Amino acid sequence: MNYSRIYLAAALALFIAAAQAQDNGTDRSLIRPFSSMASLDDGWEPLEFPKIDRHSRYQLVDDNGEQVVEATTENSASGLIARVSVEPGDSLILRWRWKVSNVYDQGNARKKEGDDYPARIYVAFEFEPEQAGFFERAKRKTVAVVFGEELPGNALNYIWANRLPVDEIVANPFTDNTMMIAVNSGADSAGEWVTVERDIVADYREAFGRNPPRLAGVAIMSDSDNTGESARAWYGDIELIRP
Repeated sequence: MNYSRIYLAAALALFIAAAQAQDNGTDRSLIRPFSSMASLDDGWEPLEFPKIDRHSRYQLVDDNGEQVVEATTENSASGLIARVSVEPGDSLILRWRWKVSNVYDQGNARKKEGDDYPARIYVAFEFEPEQAGFFERAKRKTVAVVFGEELPGNALNYIWANRLPVDEIVANPFTDNTMMIAVNSGADSAGEWVTVERDIVADYREAFGRNPPRLAGVAIMSDSDNTGESARAWYGDIELIRP
């Protein structure tokens, strides 16, 4: 059984707990731009999962005079995460640019065996116990006993999809708590830098039918552990902008 998505949630919880512990009650974004990083651990931290031995590789590289992150994935899964603690308010813009070498032949956002992407951005929110039913709360208590941390709440997952139409939103095949949003799809723009801008408040409302709670973490991830394929991706600076 592939536990990568369960461990992803548990690993994100570790970073969310640390961010909440440091929160002073004011809005702040701690996303360090890749272009100004001295090393990969300068504001971002590795996101790796137990029982997944093959990790995607991330490195700082120069792209036409600008420093970006290059990700290489070969039947592997891991990411980089930035801890944040931000009240979304009425609007909160997430803006970034990225490039991929290819999409996956077997990629399919609707199936577990196809839940891989050459590039994705994972936006995690704090857990809302008042919105959860009895079985959801019980499941989280079980995970807390096993991992020593609580799972995060809902998440938006912006993906470079293979076949899912742009702007379509579907539930992740592993969990309904994560909604997948295709912001790019297909190979037509492969090899080219693409700039994406999303209002995460509007996206959360459309995906979950209510206003989002506090933003807790932003991660990049290039994975291929379900399809067994390979790709490279490049991530430029990721910005949180309050209009």
